[in-house]
Amino acid sequence: MNDISIPSEQSIRFEDGQFVVNDVALENTINIPTSGPHFHEILNSHELTLVHDKPNELQMNLGKLCNLACHHCHVDAGPKRTEIMQWEVMEKILVWAKAAKIERADLTGGAPELNPHFRQFCDALIELGIQITSRCNITVLYEPGQENLAQWYRDREIRLVCSLPCYTEDNVDAQRGKGVFDKSIAGLQLLNKLGYGKDEKLSLDLVYNPIGAHLPPAQAGLEDDYRRMLGDNFGIVFSSLLAITNIPINRFAHALKRDGELDDYQHLLVSNFNPDTVDQLMCKSLINLDWEGRVFDCDFNQMLEIPMSGGEELHLWDLNIDDVAGAAIATNRHCFGCTAGAGSSCGGVLAE
Repeated sequence: MNDISIPSEQSIRFEDGQFVVNDVALENTINIPTSGPHFHEILNSHELTLVHDKPNELQMNLGKLCNLACHHCHVDAGPKRTEIMQWEVMEKILVWAKAAKIERADLTGGAPELNPHFRQFCDALIELGIQITSRCNITVLYEPGQENLAQWYRDREIRLVCSLPCYTEDNVDAQRGKGVFDKSIAGLQLLNKLGYGKDEKLSLDLVYNPIGAHLPPAQAGLEDDYRRMLGDNFGIVFSSLLAITNIPINRFAHALKRDGELDDYQHLLVSNFNPDTVDQLMCKSLINLDWEGRVFDCDFNQMLEIPMSGGEELHLWDLNIDDVAGAAIATNRHCFGCTAGAGSSCGGVLAE
């Protein structure tokens, strides 16, 4: 490969992809690291490939509307976002999911509950026998019109994955906004009263992500700390803790660039590449959808507008599921965030 002059600004442009054909080019200027090796180069050096298995799960972004605007959010979600999945799109997804015999649905946002069709969509998925995970920010339980949301979740035994980036007020409020910690604690106590985190049918997982430009500590030890601190101080119990690495794109990448830490953080991710994580990456077993029903390899690629397999823009209902297994997964430098250290996915670490 010829030596390349990488643009100095912290954004990827099409020119970068023209001389590295195995990493997908981004046609728009977007916050993403430009320093260090490309992801495919490291895969090649370990004689690894990254392709889809036959998918059994749909991960769906129901919209970017959220009652919070968190510092680390790769979606750039917030209260002023207007992108919302419409019922017509949901109906097409349901038809496709039934025909494809999809087993699981992972619903995210924004705050997925703020989509006006959220509950109707969940009930339709359940009718198809699809197991649902809802990524809940906890504070949404106290939004207007959501007063019975916790009980509604309990009645349907929907698995909840709830963000709580720390067990102390200062750290949570610094990342997610003033008052978020107190609401989160109250919400978790409410869910516990309904049986979440206690009944094996009512799974309540918490999500930790670092505050700042570093990797998560060991998940098992961190889970012990969470259990002790939340149990002793607030009487809270939960099913498991998921430690997730912050991916350097969009809002988080912008903050790193502002603080002069983007290149150092990318170096941290690259230098901690763990080849044992690759076979467990979440992008291998799921199809990611945006609020318009377009397909992507993962939620991060969606936010970077990299279509599935780096190909043409495609909606789920135009995708033949038999064409997915063996198809390449599009990559760029942000992918190092999922393979650093113990690895990272929406289900926590990948390789202890």
